[in-house]
Amino acid sequence: MTTPRTAYKVDAEHPGSEVAGETAAALAAAAVAFRPYNSSYSSLLLIHAEQLFTFADTFRGRYDVSIPAARDFYPSGTGYHDELLWAAAWLFEATDDEQYLKYVVDNSVSYGGTEWSVKEFSWDNKYAGIQILMSKLLMKGGSEPYNATLKQYQAKAEFFLCASLQKNHGYNVPLTPGGLLYFDGWNNMQYVSANAFLMAVYADYLSLTNSNLNCPDGQVTPHEILMFSKSQADYILGKNPKQMSYLVGFEDHYPIYVHHRGASIPSKSVLPATVGCLQGFEQWFDSKKGNPNVIFGALVGGPDHQDFFVDQRSNYEQTEPAIAGNAPLVGLFAKLDTISKGPGYPSFEKEKPTTPSTPEGYAPKETNPSPPQEATSTYPVTGNPVEFFHSITKTWSYKGVDYYRHKVTITNKCGKPITNLNLAVENLSGPLWGLSPTQAKNSYDFPPWLKVLNPGEQFTFVYIQGGSQAKVSIISYE
Repeated sequence: MTTPRTAYKVDAEHPGSEVAGETAAALAAAAVAFRPYNSSYSSLLLIHAEQLFTFADTFRGRYDVSIPAARDFYPSGTGYHDELLWAAAWLFEATDDEQYLKYVVDNSVSYGGTEWSVKEFSWDNKYAGIQILMSKLLMKGGSEPYNATLKQYQAKAEFFLCASLQKNHGYNVPLTPGGLLYFDGWNNMQYVSANAFLMAVYADYLSLTNSNLNCPDGQVTPHEILMFSKSQADYILGKNPKQMSYLVGFEDHYPIYVHHRGASIPSKSVLPATVGCLQGFEQWFDSKKGNPNVIFGALVGGPDHQDFFVDQRSNYEQTEPAIAGNAPLVGLFAKLDTISKGPGYPSFEKEKPTTPSTPEGYAPKETNPSPPQEATSTYPVTGNPVEFFHSITKTWSYKGVDYYRHKVTITNKCGKPITNLNLAVENLSGPLWGLSPTQAKNSYDFPPWLKVLNPGEQFTFVYIQGGSQAKVSIISYE
């Protein structure tokens, strides 16, 4: 591609509080996610999150003023106040430092946190996210001096939720005849996935406090909220009037004329010649052939208010994918996966992660967890190509049972690249992340993102269970 990809920056003379604040919030949230698995990386993320928040708050200004080129495509409709509140809210979540909570409370009116009643959550408008995060804090307890303001945040969060659930006394988000939330004609699915994700999050908060949502048109249980979120995911995946999956590559019927340059122009392996910007339009944009490259997992803009969809590249309002739509969808699918395959492991209290009812087959609890050790293979493998190192990164108790989060580090010791490694993981009674299960019992391969393990390189996987650690051994390798 010869199309220019100009880079822009914000600084003290050209501020961009939206960009800096949103990045600070993302890094703070990532610090929370990585803390149980890589505490040093988590600390580094948090350092930069606090630095960026200080920069965003000290040098205030709209990024689309400092970068006029962004104004025609991604204007800051809500300004930067929501991003500053969003960053401070996530920094309090990550640090428990009261200065950040005080910032969210003290600026709740002037920055719109308790003033804006919104029906959507988007890349531009963060108010619903702030309101729901502050509601969690209220329900969890421990911040009583700030409860008066937190209750105002919760009232706005409930407006947002009730509007999607069609129980907001007429001030609802429209639904298509097929049951899809409808916000906008341009990439509507980004708002659908974001709202459905926040609804699933709030349903978890309510469940953990044995509460219901009180809407103007009646109470809604956490299960009912989650089932509404599920209905939106089901629509996306094909349970809709057109019986089409709007997630590209899922099932057999999905958009094939996706408005995406990389998907619609042949790859370099097929077409080594340079493709100019105008040439891309002239030769492929209006082509009647389907895209040569399937952009697996991309969520397109989706149908109109009558469930009508035109699969055509030039119809960018409906066929263009966006990260803003895919990102919340990952969270929604993660939650729905826990209810479709068994118990999940939600973490509401930072200091005491909670676990649902104990799955059948858990080993008796052990007072002293097993120390890190090297696993030995019970399978006929010549030599020892990799080294296993088991460690315990987190422990907690639930209903009298001790649970452990195990991390297994695998190091290539064979002196040559390994492209296929088939492992046996036995005596496993809890969830596992970081390996790909095969059809065979207790058998796992490399994760899909790992194509080769070079000499000396490492990768890790983690699992949770009570009692003794699982037994990891090698079945085969290449």
